[in-house]
Amino acid sequence: MAKKNRSPKAAATVSDTEVPVVGMREPCPCGSGRRYKACHGRSASAVFVGPARPFEGIASECDLVALREIVPAATAKLTLTGEHADRDVTVATVLPMAWPALVRADGSILLGLQVNVGSGDASRDLADALLSALSGEPGEPVALNRVTEESPRLQDLIDVDAPLNITVHESFDFWVEGAGDVAPEVKASLERASDYAHPTVRLQSVPSAYWTQMGEKEYLRWVMPQDEEKVLDAFARLHAAGTDTLGEGTRFIGMFRFQGVVCPVWEMPLGTGAAAIEDGAASLGARFETAVASSEPLTNEERRARAGITTRQVTLR
Repeated sequence: MAKKNRSPKAAATVSDTEVPVVGMREPCPCGSGRRYKACHGRSASAVFVGPARPFEGIASECDLVALREIVPAATAKLTLTGEHADRDVTVATVLPMAWPALVRADGSILLGLQVNVGSGDASRDLADALLSALSGEPGEPVALNRVTEESPRLQDLIDVDAPLNITVHESFDFWVEGAGDVAPEVKASLERASDYAHPTVRLQSVPSAYWTQMGEKEYLRWVMPQDEEKVLDAFARLHAAGTDTLGEGTRFIGMFRFQGVVCPVWEMPLGTGAAAIEDGAASLGARFETAVASSEPLTNEERRARAGITTRQVTLR
């Protein structure tokens, strides 16, 4: 299991020149209390507003969103189409120095999801980095170019029907696996970043759901592809009926909204672990499918529950 997060007091001793690259939604390791994206990972403003759901149409849309937004260290192979179908490309949560992509000495490519800059369209940014890497020299990182609304999307380059086989890592050692000699600055970045990779497990019983321990708390974050309004109605029905939990001691606490999809979140007692909620998640998934398919008007109690859930929604950009 990966190391736990350092305490805010310890993180505050990190100097500006030593702040490691972590997930864009993670607390900044400098100890400021802000998310990395809003602090040392602060990026340039978007040049245009992309589609609400940039990864729509990809079979593993929700897992891509999870890897981009909430998972610290994970990888998955991409299946390319066309002239590049034979290239070895792995999508990763984050790369050293938050590089958009890098070409390894053997010609294989790592494509980063969590980057410091972007156009406002994550799909086109990824496609741009991938195209640059496909024509790049081995052993070199890839810079992100400025894209437009006419630039290719990731959907234009990959087999959108091929599901991703996600591997969640305990650290960022995948950065250097099989890479031979590694630059000292990359090694140092790896060591620092791995200290901030909180334990994460992808559940097997339901799709795109990730258990994590953050400090002294455990959470389940479950990215769902259904229309947001239908998800809200479904959870209003479940909450009013008292059936929106994963089991004893667990609590539904609200939702995130990002990349056009929603991510309900549950809290559970420290020490619960991912394995202990697999059955509860499967049962809740079945109840959710029934609730989301319902066309019955919400009752007064369900409408009140929906209003409460709506006030606990948070949009992450």
